[in-house]
Amino acid sequence: MPSSAFIAAHAGAPDWRRALDRCIAQLSHDAAANGRRTGDYTLGWCYLTDRYADAAEALLAELQRRLPGTRWVGTVGIGISASGTEYIEEPALALMLAPLPAAAFRLFSGRQPLHPGEDGFNPHTALVHADGTMPDLQELLPELAGRTATGYLFGGLSSAHDRPLQIADAVLTGGLSGVAFGAEVGLISRVTQGCQPIGPQRTATRVDDNVVLTLDGVPALACALQDLGLASDASVDEMAHALSSTLVGLRRPDDAPTAAPGRFGPDTLVRHIVGLDPRARVLVVADTVEAGSRLAFCRRDPAAAMADLRRIAGEIRDELAASGQRAAGAIYVSCIGRGGPHFGTPNAELGAIREEIGELPLAGFFAGGEIARDRLYGYTGVLTVFTMAA
Repeated sequence: MPSSAFIAAHAGAPDWRRALDRCIAQLSHDAAANGRRTGDYTLGWCYLTDRYADAAEALLAELQRRLPGTRWVGTVGIGISASGTEYIEEPALALMLAPLPAAAFRLFSGRQPLHPGEDGFNPHTALVHADGTMPDLQELLPELAGRTATGYLFGGLSSAHDRPLQIADAVLTGGLSGVAFGAEVGLISRVTQGCQPIGPQRTATRVDDNVVLTLDGVPALACALQDLGLASDASVDEMAHALSSTLVGLRRPDDAPTAAPGRFGPDTLVRHIVGLDPRARVLVVADTVEAGSRLAFCRRDPAAAMADLRRIAGEIRDELAASGQRAAGAIYVSCIGRGGPHFGTPNAELGAIREEIGELPLAGFFAGGEIARDRLYGYTGVLTVFTMAA
């Protein structure tokens, strides 16, 4: 493995100290195999399941004691990811280290905001961990993206039963945090959708905030019933039951057309239907809908989601080969509604990534919402691969 590669380790144990010991031992072994010491690695990712959340401060302090030259970012998840492995609803830890020049990245949080040009550092891209309860999150993401040269963010919302914390050289709650990268840190990132349309794309012709009144000039509820194959005079109970398992895929008016009919592209934002009015024939969606937006009704589809994950992983593999580069390491952020329970077998997503790209250091978590570019997604996976010369 080239010396510029990342190294990663993961372990599950009832006691976080035992898991950390195992991870540090593996990292020390892999660093030596690369002709390095663990002290050569400047940036570290720490993803922990929420079974360790109460010990987060002690865990981070121990990491900083054992690896004093490493800056740490991360968050908590109901599940976490490693190469080929997922841990969901069990005590576990995933660590990854990168030997990046200190001038190539900057940590940020509410305590240390990201200011382009400060100390000569110009953000190119950024990994973001965020608290999903922030009421202004949808405004903060575009603002943060605007501080990077590419406008590209990747990451997700912390997920936890009780304590949705983040790590940015300290244990934090609320707001957002992460690490920005300079242009010299190469990466390739893709979004994979977990839902597929069950009807045509329609245009939202009349809307009121998150209430969709008409689609293509027709009452929105009538369009939903037609696409779901229900009679226009279906009972309220029938409508409610059908819509309870139906979502909507939204595309902004200025988004590019989808490349593949019948399949959502990365511009599509999947949102829940949260209400209906049988008399007014309108639908209520869990997001603001702009007039002119494109909307398609959809359902979660494990087989299509797995095929789409393999597609994006294959695209990354092919782009690496075409550019003469290799994968140094990867971050995978998947929705808490995905993972083994959704696909019917443990480690399904991580196994597919390994099969398509090969063995590589990887860390990540199962999020309450996924971030790509300046948008917040749902039911998606965001795979980001850091690159190095072959």
